[in-house]
Amino acid sequence: MYDMGTRKRALALVAQGRSLNSVSKETGVSRSAIRSWQIRVEPLDRNRAQPCPRCCDAPHGPSDPAAYAYLLGLYLGDGCISRLRRGAYFLRIACADAWPGLIDACAEAMQILRPANKVFRVQRQGCQYVTCYSKHWPCLFPQHGPGKKHERAIVLEPWQQEIVDAHPWEFVRGLIHSDGCRIINWTTRPVDGVCKRYEYPRYFFTNMSDDIRRLYTETLDKLGIQWTHCTRNGKPYNISVAKKASVALMDAHVGPKF
Repeated sequence: MYDMGTRKRALALVAQGRSLNSVSKETGVSRSAIRSWQIRVEPLDRNRAQPCPRCCDAPHGPSDPAAYAYLLGLYLGDGCISRLRRGAYFLRIACADAWPGLIDACAEAMQILRPANKVFRVQRQGCQYVTCYSKHWPCLFPQHGPGKKHERAIVLEPWQQEIVDAHPWEFVRGLIHSDGCRIINWTTRPVDGVCKRYEYPRYFFTNMSDDIRRLYTETLDKLGIQWTHCTRNGKPYNISVAKKASVALMDAHVGPKF
């Protein structure tokens, strides 16, 4: 634990244009610590940790299952969990800069699940990483594991499936916000001998994982949403929702990114 004087001195040296490496050598503070202070300089209260609903004597689901269902969809699409050397983990979800409302919704859901932990945003080219540190992320997202998601099995635990069944639209919304989109397609039709342009809305979900696509389509089936595979170059990675009634339901509960 470094005192505030050490933290502010290190940040002042960085503000002078010094490299993290040179400041680290001068102060004896690791580069990773200095980098973290650029986001939050105040030390966290070590006594404020919230209990994990999955680690308690009688495990149960998160206190806000709707927020969890949404964040689960985001995690399966654009999220990852990484382990730090000191034993903690950080959940990171990549959100495009084009959708500031989505970034806010992601940060809000993450904060609801771990209210005592700091949620912060790291700017990268074209996107922000919404991130939060907690040693309990693997408890809340047991799909965490080595390798890419589409190269290993992704199966929900029974308690997760119960949450998805109870809050299917939040789960679908999270998946669409991560790896989906709402677009306007167009085609032409002859009307009284004249070829006219016809436009219609359509939802797409694209993911290389067979298991994640299956979780998406099984949830759509339970909601009465008609969908089709949209195979491109022999690869069935795209799921399309184009029927008028199904699109209307998606619009009512999901809508375009914002």
